Amino acid sequence: MSAGVQLEDVWIRFGDFVAVREANIDIQAGEFFSFLGPSGCGKTTLLRAISGFLEPSEGRVLIGGEDMVGIGPNKRPTALIFQNLALFPLMKVWENITFSLEVRGMGKAQRMKKADELLELIALPGQGGKMVSELSGGQKQRIAIARALAAEPKVLLLDEPLSALDLKLRQHMRTELRSIQQKVGITFIYITHDQGEALTMSDHVAVIREGIVEQIADGNSLYDKPNSSFVASFVGENNLFTGKVVEIADNYAVVDTSVGKLQAKCNMTEDSSLKVGDTAFVFVRPESLKFAENTDQQNSFAARVRQHEFEGNLWQVFFDINGSEKAIKLSMINEGSTLHLNPGDQVHLRFPSDLATALPEGPLASE
Repeated sequence: MSAGVQLEDVWIRFGDFVAVREANIDIQAGEFFSFLGPSGCGKTTLLRAISGFLEPSEGRVLIGGEDMVGIGPNKRPTALIFQNLALFPLMKVWENITFSLEVRGMGKAQRMKKADELLELIALPGQGGKMVSELSGGQKQRIAIARALAAEPKVLLLDEPLSALDLKLRQHMRTELRSIQQKVGITFIYITHDQGEALTMSDHVAVIREGIVEQIADGNSLYDKPNSSFVASFVGENNLFTGKVVEIADNYAVVDTSVGKLQAKCNMTEDSSLKVGDTAFVFVRPESLKFAENTDQQNSFAARVRQHEFEGNLWQVFFDINGSEKAIKLSMINEGSTLHLNPGDQVHLRFPSDLATALPEGPLASE
């Protein structure tokens, strides 16, 4: 059984410092929801407010429609997995998994049966008799999940549980976590600064900047339709062009930049509207850039090769353009042929208007 979580006008202050401001978030029962943002943005503070380790300065936290004011962590229908997992090294795996059930007074035979069921769920059957020290990093992650699920929470809270793993194991565990969540069907709320984790696993993601919820959307919408310059620069990679809006028509903006006039979609919302004369940012993904015959085509401009990098499946090519000290990046699939480009070569680049986004000038994610 799962429960939804609602944050209503939540503010969290520590003295004069505002850690979270006016957060309004509606997490549906049974979904995988992520808080995504850089270190110090307030995402773990929000998790602590949901778990009961921290009371909001203003606003309400509701779980399953019930106001959690005055209800401590041990009384809430939640379980929390910490970054360090906090497994007991002197206990066997099955004892770790069922520790909460032992505290409740459940007998050993019942606990062992429950441990076996959970070990099957996390694809580690027959591992209950091992010590924690005998497990790999990925196995420890799964044991921590099983231990949390043993308490039968309605909401499982995960505070960057994959941060200590190497890249390949993190990628594998993303798939495992999503699979486990879909099997048990309870609400997962996940904290991460890793965009890949959030986009891969989540039904919805809240992008947070300095305590402000910038955008809540599914992964595709965050990537393709960011509603602020911060979201566009934080979620995935983007090339940035700056200029003045000279025309707006049919939800497209024409922006006069240092490389010429560029046309891009503008997601017209109350918070991200553009008008003629405004300073605007045009964001273009590296995979949306293509080589052009000349600069006569729409959204085409001259560039000079700075360097290129081979990543196996991809070539990453960096260019200098007029009016920008920062290189722009083009990503292209490796099709088995040699890349005939050298530093200093002059080329022309272009991009489709539908694959670019124009947004009001605003804060950008730090690199």
